[in-house]
Amino acid sequence: EVQLVESGGGLVQPGGSLRLSCVASGFSFSVYTMAWVRRTPGKGLEWVSSISSGDGTAAYADSVTARFTISRDNAKSTAYLQMDALRPEDTARYYCAASTGTIYSRTYDAWGQGTQVTVSS
Repeated sequence: EVQLVESGGGLVQPGGSLRLSCVASGFSFSVYTMAWVRRTPGKGLEWVSSISSGDGTAAYADSVTARFTISRDNAKSTAYLQMDALRPEDTARYYCAASTGTIYSRTYDAWGQGTQVTVSS
């Protein structure tokens, strides 16, 4: 069974940091592009970042560039999203997703259940 399980969300003050994790199982993690996508009530689904399966090339949405860092550990079948300098507008439910496409693909083969991130003072 394909599973993606996110963790690491929570409540943080503006300017703070969080590190999200996504543990994968049931498929060959190392050959999949991994992505983080977030959902907010007002903006719907928004792609955040992707990392390639091969050389770890990353791509970011303009809204998070220079604040968020995506990474992966293929030995642990885990993807990460380090989020720094968090803003209230980063408040969302964050989903991990797996794709057989490139980092520019927005079609995903598997999704996790998500983890809530709330940025508020």
